[in-house]
Amino acid sequence: MGALKPLALFSAPTKPSIPPLLRHHSLGYFGEEYMRIGMRRVFQVYLKSKHKVCFPVRNSSASAQPVTEKMVEEGALGEAAMSGEEIRRRFLDFYASRGHKVLPSASLVPDDPTVLLTIAGMLQFKPIFLGKEPRRVPRATTSQRCIRTNDIINVGRTARHHTFFEMLGNFSFGDYFKREAIKWAWELTTQEYGITPERLWVSVFKDDDEAFSIWRDEVGVSVERIKRMGEEDNFWTSGVTGPCGPCSEIYYDFHPERGYLDTDLGDDSRFIEFYNLVFMQYNKTDDGSLEPLKQKNIDTGMGLERMAQILQKVPNNYETDLIFPIIEKASELATVSYTETDDKTKTYLKVIGDHMRAVVYLISDGVLPSNIGRGYVVRRLIRRVVRTGRLLGIKCGGEGNIQDAFLPVLADTVIDLSTPIDSDVKTRRHRIIEELKREELRFVQTLERGEKLLDQFLADAVCASSNGSDPCLSGESAFLLYDTYGFPIEITAEVAEERGVSIDMERFDIEMEKQRRQSQAAHNVVKLSIGSESDLSTGIPETKFLGYDDIFSSSTVKGLLVEGKPVMLVSEGNEVDILLDRTPFYAESGGQIGDHGFLYAAGDKENGQKTIVEIKDVQKSPGNLFIHKGTIKEGALQVGTEVDAAVDANLRQRAKVHHTATHLLQSALKSVIGGETSQAGSLVAFDRLRFDFTFHRPLSDTELMEIEGLVNRWIGDATQLQTKVMPLDDAKNAGAIAMFGEKYGEKVRVVEVPGVSMELCGGTHVSNTSEIRGFKIISEQGIASGVRRIEAVAGEAFIDYIAARDNYMKHLCSMLKVKAEDVTERVESLLEELRTMRNKASATREKLAICRASILASKAFIIGTSSVMCYSLQLKIPSFQSPII
Repeated sequence: MGALKPLALFSAPTKPSIPPLLRHHSLGYFGEEYMRIGMRRVFQVYLKSKHKVCFPVRNSSASAQPVTEKMVEEGALGEAAMSGEEIRRRFLDFYASRGHKVLPSASLVPDDPTVLLTIAGMLQFKPIFLGKEPRRVPRATTSQRCIRTNDIINVGRTARHHTFFEMLGNFSFGDYFKREAIKWAWELTTQEYGITPERLWVSVFKDDDEAFSIWRDEVGVSVERIKRMGEEDNFWTSGVTGPCGPCSEIYYDFHPERGYLDTDLGDDSRFIEFYNLVFMQYNKTDDGSLEPLKQKNIDTGMGLERMAQILQKVPNNYETDLIFPIIEKASELATVSYTETDDKTKTYLKVIGDHMRAVVYLISDGVLPSNIGRGYVVRRLIRRVVRTGRLLGIKCGGEGNIQDAFLPVLADTVIDLSTPIDSDVKTRRHRIIEELKREELRFVQTLERGEKLLDQFLADAVCASSNGSDPCLSGESAFLLYDTYGFPIEITAEVAEERGVSIDMERFDIEMEKQRRQSQAAHNVVKLSIGSESDLSTGIPETKFLGYDDIFSSSTVKGLLVEGKPVMLVSEGNEVDILLDRTPFYAESGGQIGDHGFLYAAGDKENGQKTIVEIKDVQKSPGNLFIHKGTIKEGALQVGTEVDAAVDANLRQRAKVHHTATHLLQSALKSVIGGETSQAGSLVAFDRLRFDFTFHRPLSDTELMEIEGLVNRWIGDATQLQTKVMPLDDAKNAGAIAMFGEKYGEKVRVVEVPGVSMELCGGTHVSNTSEIRGFKIISEQGIASGVRRIEAVAGEAFIDYIAARDNYMKHLCSMLKVKAEDVTERVESLLEELRTMRNKASATREKLAICRASILASKAFIIGTSSVMCYSLQLKIPSFQSPII
């Protein structure tokens, strides 16, 4: 065991003065602990919060020395003093001494394509737990950085909700199981961290008698402090099917004096869960039954921030040394005292402290602000910090210039708090600071105007509700703030909630969808009024799509619209929107444009005139109704008519080719420039494909050639595509890529190019990659901050593109009278000749100008006798016989 080094805080016996922060801590945070241990003990905590080395340093060559109650009483390292860094280090050392391999934290950008960001410590081991990869080591331990934004509204309002946190974990891959996991967790908690056993409670799954008996009989926890809980709380599953098992959790009791009667472990005012042990011992089958796993695993998680709250004896996670220095810096910039301010201001400061950690670590891991995917998470958090800071009166970084950004100042504090475990953060300081400054100043440009407009909108909503109705901000107004002034809808919602105003989110979603459609200028947009659409859809079931298997079908006309209004009959020459009960036509979605084709109807008995309708676009409306936009070429069409629907097979094939090529392109991009890139939008048209992706710089010619080469190699492999429909969770567990921001139902369609790509996709695709024939990138360019765009062609469009370029080359060769391989050399020669001739022409013009000036000057003569003389040039300027005044 490594010996603890003695403390040497004071060189003289004089009593140090207590800084203002400590006056608050000593009374409000530590209570009787301060009275018991004394001023010296509290001053140690204060010094540690200032990042001074004032705690015992362990011998790194030995295992951790347990902390005892005696040490706490004597003022040595104990519950009230252990820093966050020490908690982390002791955890890793504890499990390393028990045969665990200490592995680094995985990036916040996970390898798992089914998850946007790293949300748990076990994520990097998920393929091992699912049996898709062999284990690298039998047991491991990590301190994993995590991001979760599902509870962002609770950040700062509760004691322990965060967007960024660290999860300490120990893992067994078919090695040890319940007994070791439970005993080590207890030993770590009570001996290494020195927590009094009487303050600890345990939960187990209601049917897990094995875990219950281990806690009771082998560890010695009293039955009163072991709670059996249900499946919702204490049973972990990886999905609808697959590995699963019961959990056991350890809770800290802040108020043991309340006794055992009617205790509820969900009572946040008394308990905090800080350690969760998952016993992965079953496999859930398709019928829901559980069968024992051949390889049983252990997956645990201890929240670093929660343990710091416990050991540092502070009322919430934010006031630990992991976060509080950021809050102190924000308080300084806002010229407020955290210890003396009101709860609302404290909440704002906590939001800043939490979000700043998240954005710094995200940017460090390569996630740049944008309007989609991971980038949107960063942008949303940054804008929340900026707005919250402005609510506190922070408008600059303390240099006196209102144009200065304040986020870089806070980021410096976050970076200084980073440890050797995340050393990359400090090496990337410049990049982080510059990105934050750029994003903040960009947002501030429109923030003030947007804030004034939002204030006016909310005031109008309150006034409009004077008749007794609840105030509501219109969806159009919320969308204007989002689209024009850069206000994320979440910020608008927060401000509105503060004023007691709701938002018409249904209308906001409609405006968002309208914008998406208008942005795709390559094709027409079906516009339906809300009233007409609502009236039309009444009683009409959703359209059944047959187009995955057929491009021809018999259908019945269920509705007709002309200029957005329902009609019963449409005659020749008119444009019409048609609803069918079933259709082979693909409706625009997932970036793929709608099919083209024709509807045919036989004539009636009286005139026998045939009806032909040309379909030029198909759109989806709410209720999953397919709107076929067409023109009546012959005859007339009425509701109830039976029609034959025929998709243009050539155009459908072109769309299929480009859609599958898009999947291959995304895989090639991830392979060449890294898995951190993600899709930011796409267009699958008949003549080309367009793919938007997140990346911080232009792609080099070499990278583009490598991407092209990969796609064409996969095309040449002639791989058969696999398509299946499965539950969403199963698809994600299988590794299918989900598009961030897309909404999926319980069942999803998965399109896989085995060994290359697997995506959730409702589009149409080729059966074999060989159908794509060829792939060519036309252009690569930036379209927004952190977002790039590639345009490419494949299939018939690829052949057309190559043929057109070949014709241009032949014409050029004919004009230059050289072979194709000599065109470059010939053009360079001509350009050099042109440059030489231009230089000669320029020199000649200069000489000519000088010569003309000499000739003109020789023909000049003096007019008049005034001291102000005027020269007249014959043939150019008329002579005057009197002086010019």
